[in-house]
Parts: sequence; C-alpha cells; structure tokens
Amino acid sequence: MIPISKVWYPNKEKLHAYIDKIYETGWVTNNGPLVQEFEKRLEAYLGVKNLVCVANGSIALEMAYTLLNLKGEVITSPFTFVSTTDTLISKCLTPVYADIHPEYMTLDPDKIEGSMTDKTTGIVPVHVYGNACQVDEIMEVAKKNNLKVVFDGSHAFGVNYKGQSVLNYGDISTLSFNAVKLFHSIEGGALIIKDDKLYEEAKSMRQYGITTLTGEGSTPGINGKMNELEAAAGLCVLDEMEAVQKERKDSYLYYAEQLKDHVQMQRLNEDATFNYSYCPILLRSPDEMHKVMDALMENGIKPRQYFAPSLDVLPYVEQRKPMTISRDYTSRILSLPLHSGAEVKASEVILETLHKIRT
Repeated sequence: MIPISKVWYPNKEKLHAYIDKIYETGWVTNNGPLVQEFEKRLEAYLGVKNLVCVANGSIALEMAYTLLNLKGEVITSPFTFVSTTDTLISKCLTPVYADIHPEYMTLDPDKIEGSMTDKTTGIVPVHVYGNACQVDEIMEVAKKNNLKVVFDGSHAFGVNYKGQSVLNYGDISTLSFNAVKLFHSIEGGALIIKDDKLYEEAKSMRQYGITTLTGEGSTPGINGKMNELEAAAGLCVLDEMEAVQKERKDSYLYYAEQLKDHVQMQRLNEDATFNYSYCPILLRSPDEMHKVMDALMENGIKPRQYFAPSLDVLPYVEQRKPMTISRDYTSRILSLPLHSGAEVKASEVILETLHKIRT
C-alpha cells in the first residue's frame, strides 16, 4: 500500500556524526548546543528572527496564546487539523469559527467580523496545505479591531509572501516539525515571535519558566523543550530540503496537469510562493469522493480525506452558525500521495474512475 505520506529519513552518516557529538558533550536536552545551532540555521534558511524550537507544533500554539495573553474567544478556521482547535480549548479559550474562502480554502477575511463578539481577543488563521492566507486582509481586520494574530504555519515551511517569509507576519507564527511534514525533526515545532521581549519570555517558558541556573522561575512555564536528537535529525533534513521539495513539486505538478480539467484544485495565493507540501482535490460530491477513494485503495494507493470533519461540528465545541463551505468541502476533499511516483498510477485510477462515474 502506497501511503498518503512518507517520512524523509535523515542521512545516516550525518546523523551518526551528530549523535557522536551528543555523546561527547553529554548534553541531551535543556537547550543543548545542537538545538541552538538548529535554531540559528532555521532562522537563516527561512529568513526570520526570534525563532524558538519546542517539543511539537501543539505546544508552539499553546505557548503563543499564553505569550499574547489571549482571553475569551478566538476566531479560527474550521478547515484544518483538529490540533488548532484543541490547543485553544486546552488554554481555556473558546474557538469561534469563520468560514473559508471557496477557492483558497483558507480563512476568509470577509467572514471574520461576522463571527466576532465583544469577547473576541485574537485570530488564529491557518496556512492550509502550504497555501498562504490572505495575510494583508487578515491583518487589516485585526488592526481595525485591536486583535492579536497567531498564524498557524504548520504547513507553511519555506513559504514566502510578498518577498519575505510568511512566518514574519502576525504577532507570532508557529511551525510543526512532525515526521510526515515537508520538513521535520521527527517531532518538534517552533515559534517565530515579532516582539523581542516575548521572544525572551518564550525561551524560559518552554523550560518551566526557569530563567536562572539556580532553577528559579520568573513566569509560569511548561516542559516544551526540543531535545538534541530531534535537533540532530532536523539539521540533517535541512541539508536535503532541495531534494525533499523537488520530489513533492514534481508529483504535485503531474497531478495538476493530469487532473486540472476533472477536479477542483486549490487556488494558490498569487502573492505567495507554494511549498507543494500537500495535493488536495475536490470532487463533485461525497459519493464521488468515496468512489474515487475506494478505487485508489483497491489499487494499493492510500489517499486521505484531509481534512474531515469540519471542526465546527465537533461535539465538544460550542455550536454557533454552520460553516457551510467548510462542511461541504470536508465531505468531498481528498489528499493524494506526493512521493514514490504514486502520482502516475493514482492519476490513472482517478481519471478512469471519474470516466465511469460521469458517463
């Protein structure tokens, strides 16, 4: 079975060399030298400053909410992975949804104010599938209403917007380095923080709030540290990003050429680059989507209905107005494999199946 994603394994020789360094220093966690090197390499590669590595992308989001002192309600997208909502709930915040743009599939700036109340303190937009949000429009809404903005950039590694990293926008942007992401460190995540003071707070927050060698904490914190082994893996993968991106780009462009006249594909932000981290296709109906998915599975190809369900239907969130576009799209979206030459066989199966269904 060809899965939806495949881990890009670090080069063994390079990884072993880094592990030798860990054995030499005896430093495996608590902001070790490899984590520090990793952060500086990432800042240079991405074109950002004030980057703080943490244990995973969820912790990055939770820390961002705490650093910005978000309270009450926060506007976010219903069309994303569940962790965006769950992290809000875990910090005693109420996720309130605004629907997505029907072409970009990211949070629609024109829908945000319609979901706001006097309890709204922030916005958490998501760069979906590596496609940048309508950043300027979202920031205008935030400025007008005095709201903080945390961009969930879990899919946006290496994406630029108007000539600079999309991670430079908002009060804080976050990343996920999970093993199946375009870029990974096995597990891990990061915050990119605009304010220098908050950056210093974040570095202590990830380590129980400790700011001195005596172990005294000045602020509440958590165990959000990245360890040296993860940093070693990330340093290795970072060296191979050109090859990683080429594989996914080649697959994505093949799908786009073969399927463009048969399915709806995500409209890419014209002001941004695209990192080819995912290839979603939108079928005409839930029934058509399931038939295509079944046909792919029968041929040894495992796609994923990513995302599903629309987060506004979760049983543990407050039910307000329905997010009609998100609900519709999650019922007929399918994400395709972007590796191992799967795109050739997958495209053939999809086209054959659609031909049978539609004729």
